[in-house]
Amino acid sequence: MPGWRGVPSLAPVAVSGPLSRLGQDPSQRRAAAAMPGPRAVPPVPVVATAVRADHLRISLTGLGSAAAFHTVTVRPRVDGHVRKVAFQEGQIVRQGDLLAEIDPRPFQVQLAQAEGQLAKDIAQLQNAKVDLARYTVLLAQDAVAPQQRDTQRALVHQYEGVIKSDQAQIDNAKLQLTYSRITAPMTGRIGLRLVDPGNVVRANDPNNSLAVITQGQPMAVVFNIPEDALPQVLNKVRAGKHLTVEAYDRTLQNKLATGTLLTIDNQIDPNTGTVKCKAVFPNEDEALFPNQFVNARLLVDTEKDTSIVPSAAVQRSPQGTFVYVVKDDSAVEMRHVVVGPSEGEAVAIEQGLTPGEVVVIEGVDKLQRGTIVAARMTGASNAKGNQ
Repeated sequence: MPGWRGVPSLAPVAVSGPLSRLGQDPSQRRAAAAMPGPRAVPPVPVVATAVRADHLRISLTGLGSAAAFHTVTVRPRVDGHVRKVAFQEGQIVRQGDLLAEIDPRPFQVQLAQAEGQLAKDIAQLQNAKVDLARYTVLLAQDAVAPQQRDTQRALVHQYEGVIKSDQAQIDNAKLQLTYSRITAPMTGRIGLRLVDPGNVVRANDPNNSLAVITQGQPMAVVFNIPEDALPQVLNKVRAGKHLTVEAYDRTLQNKLATGTLLTIDNQIDPNTGTVKCKAVFPNEDEALFPNQFVNARLLVDTEKDTSIVPSAAVQRSPQGTFVYVVKDDSAVEMRHVVVGPSEGEAVAIEQGLTPGEVVVIEGVDKLQRGTIVAARMTGASNAKGNQ
């Protein structure tokens, strides 16, 4: 209406200027969006780390269990009832310490009987010797027959044999009396008490034991390694090298003890394709316990001054293994590398990388050659590339 002033005209106007200056009309925004022009591509966020030069320890990991070097089941050697138990469960006992005592009175009686029989036979022997001397004199005077003298001499020898038998009975009674005192055969930790005072025990009963003693210092660990790795280990052993073995817990995170390889079994298990190895640990802090499950890591070699990257950085394709290297302009380069031995999450790179270069370890599925990235360095607060 031309009579009204101040009313804006609704005639279309040409769109010019940047999109930010347009009005709120949807048709205007769509027209501006359809206009050709360059767009800025945002960088791809990734996590990267620097290639480090370090020594790489090459180890073989095998499942194993701790085993005491000596385990003794203490059993009674004579029959009788237990009069005393002299140990505390779980304590460290020394060789020769008294563990238990069986009623010794029956053996004391046997000893007294054997000593009395010995005294009786000694008297008979002395009498037989006197008669032998008498018959010898009478034979010289032709008063007795030679046969009587010879018979008396045989009787003397017989009594001498009886005395030896009596002495053996005395020694046996003393031995039984000694067995009535049960002592520790070695130094170690004693287990739970299996017999209480007042119980009757028997020497020939395999189920009748007093306790079990285990030697925990040193401690052995028996573990398995693959048969394919056996030549490498044998070459080190034959060269006279003492290989280090580390014992870890079930999660393979906490190191329990460090020892040395003691020996290798003489045959391979055909069912598992592994061979048993035995290592010895001082176990001074008693971190290892008999029959404890452990992960053993046998150190067989050390790669010195090699380029090391995390295993997540190494990618594989039909053409081989490669890594994404972040260049100074924040663009990534796909570089083929030669992978060496690995240890845990660390991988040695024999060719293709130099220490100090940056490789991508997370976000590689979004990358291709020349992609611009915003790399967040592990262990660093700032990022490399576009922020």
